[in-house]
Amino acid sequence: MSVTVIKPKKTLSVEDFREIWRYKELLYFFTWRDLKVRYKQTAIGALWAIFQPFMTMVVFSVFFGRLAKIPSDGAPYPIFVYVGLLFWQFFSGALSETSGTLIANQAIITKVYFPRLILPISAVVTKFMDFFISAAILVVLMVYYGYVPHLKGLLILPLLLIITFMASIGLGLFLAAVNVKYRDVRYALPFFIQLLLFITPVIYPASIAGKYSWILAMNPMTGVIQSARAALLGTTPVNWLLLLLSLGACLVALVIGVIYFKKVERYFADIV
Repeated sequence: MSVTVIKPKKTLSVEDFREIWRYKELLYFFTWRDLKVRYKQTAIGALWAIFQPFMTMVVFSVFFGRLAKIPSDGAPYPIFVYVGLLFWQFFSGALSETSGTLIANQAIITKVYFPRLILPISAVVTKFMDFFISAAILVVLMVYYGYVPHLKGLLILPLLLIITFMASIGLGLFLAAVNVKYRDVRYALPFFIQLLLFITPVIYPASIAGKYSWILAMNPMTGVIQSARAALLGTTPVNWLLLLLSLGACLVALVIGVIYFKKVERYFADIV
């Protein structure tokens, strides 16, 4: 009688990508399951993906746009802040979901072998659905305020989504792996995300920081949000250097996240 022992490798290899492709049906299942569970037994279903960013935009517009008079690069503040919220909530939501995905699926992890990378990836993929549903409000706002994006602006949007995806996966893999051993992540992450919101140009333009704007440039979401506004609203030219810095930061985060995840993956089933 022969026994096959499956051990995860400590480093990412081509075989990992092949294995994920072989398990693509499972990736689809996890993604579809998460979507159904999220909106199960809700009165308005997927409209919650619209309600949250829309109400946040209204609150920010009243307090920061009208009362605090925060500048918006010449664009109406509601549409200015909604573009930022659209990408920010994709990133923050994906980060929150990914960090807890191994704990949420511990019953499966301890019983059946499959590429563990599928779980964090599926958690981020589900956020694409929320993003596209929420984008419907942005279309309405652009029609209302009379903004028509140029074709060149629309072509950059897939790149911005890829960068946001990479940032979410990179940080999410690291946090998910840490969360298996140290459950402090569930308590620290909401505070971290709330703090990160205020050092990301969501409710204000990056130019408001003046000579300290280089600090904001270290945040990978700064280049994404600034480029999205430039592409869709034409408030400022696309800052390709800033976008390149964001891409570089996301690549670093992705490499670190994958390396750490693969390094500790073999212990998941034992300590989860």
